[in-house]
Amino acid sequence: MNRILRWVAIVVALLLVMAFAIPFLIDVNQFRPRIEGALSQALGREVKLGDLKLSILSGGVTASDLAIADDASYSQTPFIRAKSLTVSAELEPLILSRKLNVTGIEIVSPEIDLVQSNAGVWNFASLGSKSPAQPISNQAPAASGNSVPNLTVKLIKITDGRLSIKMAGEIRPKVLEKLNIEVKDFAPDVSFPVSLAASIQGGGDVKLDGKAGPIDTKDTSETPFDVTLKLNKLDIAKAGFVRPETGFDGVVSIDGNAASSGPELHLKGAIEVAQLKLAKGGKPAAKTVSFDFALDHDLRQRSGTLTRGDVHIGKAKAELTGTYRVENNATVLHVKLVARAMEVEELAAMLPALNIVLPMGSSLQGGTASANVTVDGVTDKLVSDGTLALQKTRLAGFDLGSKMNLVAKLTGIKINPDTAFDNISAGVHSGPEGMKVENISVIAPTIGELSGAGTVSTANVLDFKMNAKLHTGGVLTILSPGGQTAVPFSIQGTSSEPKFVPDIKGIVGGMTVGKLKPLDSDIGKEATGVVNLFRKKKPN
Repeated sequence: MNRILRWVAIVVALLLVMAFAIPFLIDVNQFRPRIEGALSQALGREVKLGDLKLSILSGGVTASDLAIADDASYSQTPFIRAKSLTVSAELEPLILSRKLNVTGIEIVSPEIDLVQSNAGVWNFASLGSKSPAQPISNQAPAASGNSVPNLTVKLIKITDGRLSIKMAGEIRPKVLEKLNIEVKDFAPDVSFPVSLAASIQGGGDVKLDGKAGPIDTKDTSETPFDVTLKLNKLDIAKAGFVRPETGFDGVVSIDGNAASSGPELHLKGAIEVAQLKLAKGGKPAAKTVSFDFALDHDLRQRSGTLTRGDVHIGKAKAELTGTYRVENNATVLHVKLVARAMEVEELAAMLPALNIVLPMGSSLQGGTASANVTVDGVTDKLVSDGTLALQKTRLAGFDLGSKMNLVAKLTGIKINPDTAFDNISAGVHSGPEGMKVENISVIAPTIGELSGAGTVSTANVLDFKMNAKLHTGGVLTILSPGGQTAVPFSIQGTSSEPKFVPDIKGIVGGMTVGKLKPLDSDIGKEATGVVNLFRKKKPN
């Protein structure tokens, strides 16, 4: 028994010696031209490897450096640079017949640069092309004249990578860090499983899981795929997904699906946006906005259609549909928003995001809102047109009667801590220069009916010309059916501190003492005094 154990120990020792000795006996660098040739042939780009080392225990060949050339029309610097490349191969044919049968490829800590031209073509579009975008030189041909369709690998891995994505017209690229990609059972002419996970520079992370392929050898960027998409807490401004001049901001999460059948990309799913901001000078919305969507995008035309867009702000709901296109390195929108009977208190949470300011200390309470608005133009110069309406709402903490001051005293408007409205409606035009409001119609039970038009500047400065038919009982009562007094006035100041200025000239010019109640009444005497006070004296 001791003799058997001794021989077993000797055999094991010899095997271990061979395992450690073989890498020194075989100069694996002799395979470097062949490996470079096979990879270059497969990718259609020149591939350069550093010093090669053979590991019997792991069953692979490791290159100390990797460089894959870019499309020459984009850059002369490498498209991919990596610290190491490990190619796993079947050991028996490698050792006995020096035949390389690849089973796995792992790229460690690569830096990958994706660049899109002004024509919308990506620099990786020619990867895998049988007609390489860049000449391949100083390398041996593949072992058996391999072309793209013959390359199969059981497992391809990219670990701890960095991916830079620069779209046409962008100054600052989007960057994915800690990038990990895994492709199983890869063959260019079939569909294969693929997964991706990465963190996004600026905030957020992304995960993809699904299938891709077959590889489109004419344009790799149009290779079909079908994956689930999970995007978590993406800061769209810090990560560079929106331009600063648009004023847009927010933290976005997406749970959806992305599928491509060549040049057509189809996206659908659910989006949640926290701290949403939609205008320059706006402040983050107080509530999270949810968005169920379906989007069709044309990769070649760089345009798309939003076929479904259900917007949810708490219980409030609106519909958003439309189209977009990339033109002169900017995104042009044409969308329509339709809202029916949205709860006002839910919608109020969005006002800061739109840079809409209520009077200081006030808030909208109760009632419903409706809107029918179209939005057109470049994202940083959007123009919107449409109608807005509020029904049965109250502006708490704001007494319109007391703000109108002199008119209130003259007409007997009751002072209340809040102002209730049966209806508010208007036509709105908004653009980079500010907002224009027309056809204003306001019905306030305790005051009367208000109408007019005006503007709101980008600094929220007000300039409105209004007319009111007031329910009166005060000193200035015009004898007309219904007992209403027509009062012109203007609204000045700012949205946070509006100033209601009565048009005294217009008030006095539209009345005569003869229209007032009998002068022996108290109201008649006060009214006569007011008229005489504001009426201009005639020159002698």
